[in-house]
Amino acid sequence: MIKILEKFFDILFPPVCGFCGKICMEYLCENCKKEIDAKSICKVEKIEDKYFDEMAYIMRYDGKFRDKILLYKFKEEAYLYKTFAKIILNSKKICDILKTYDIIVPVPIHKKRERARGYNQSGLIAREIVKSIDELKIANVLKKVKNNPRQSSLDKQNRIENVKNAYEIANKEIICNKKIILFDDIYTTGATVNECSKVLKQNGAKYILVLSLAK
Repeated sequence: MIKILEKFFDILFPPVCGFCGKICMEYLCENCKKEIDAKSICKVEKIEDKYFDEMAYIMRYDGKFRDKILLYKFKEEAYLYKTFAKIILNSKKICDILKTYDIIVPVPIHKKRERARGYNQSGLIAREIVKSIDELKIANVLKKVKNNPRQSSLDKQNRIENVKNAYEIANKEIICNKKIILFDDIYTTGATVNECSKVLKQNGAKYILVLSLAK
């Protein structure tokens, strides 16, 4: 099903740079790559007060990068997932870290929202990442069981309450005693990834790195 979906995207959206729109087989042209590299942070931080242990992100959530993420999430411009994956994979620092982990778990969206949108934005990028990192496998073990309001519509405190008990594990044997990358497109307050990490840790995950495109 995933391969069919990817072929459909390639037909509907021919290979172009996701930022300037020029035809580009790599989905990120050299000029835009240079511009992004100049603004890239690729920051990795140890975390002490959350259920996850580390976090890493590529860019600040502002400007053109923010605009493109919003188009990808809410305006059905699904083809951008290859450009975003390319940006992550272009960072040697991040790739070297990813190779030390066992599993990448995309943050899920509720099945009703996924049917309406046609895709899970974090899932598409995660699948593209594992194609280039042999050491890493994808596992869709998290399931969102509560179709709650969008986090972007809420303040910090309400975001924490909004995601409580929203996620469950489908197959905990896969994550038991594993080093896990939890991937989400944007890190804002951290409420979503912290709740997901809580569920993962409660079901045997050994260590969790939260990876996001932007913060």
